[in-house]
Amino acid sequence: MSAAAAGWAVVVNGEEQYSVWPDFRAAPPGWRPTGFTGARQECLDHIAEVWIDMRPRTVREKTTNEGE
Repeated sequence: MSAAAAGWAVVVNGEEQYSVWPDFRAAPPGWRPTGFTGARQECLDHIAEVWIDMRPRTVREKTTNEGE
């Protein structure tokens, strides 16, 4: 099955960065499925809703800790 004809899954890594991945393939190493699947644009729209702060998790945490 080609990626163009497949459904898509939203995946996230340990730094809480999001991406889309063909749902017929296992998530790549270091990434895990979020449970959201659909057409590619639906997945991109979902990512736009949930990924508000584009900074990697460790950068966000460091910035927060420095402000305390």
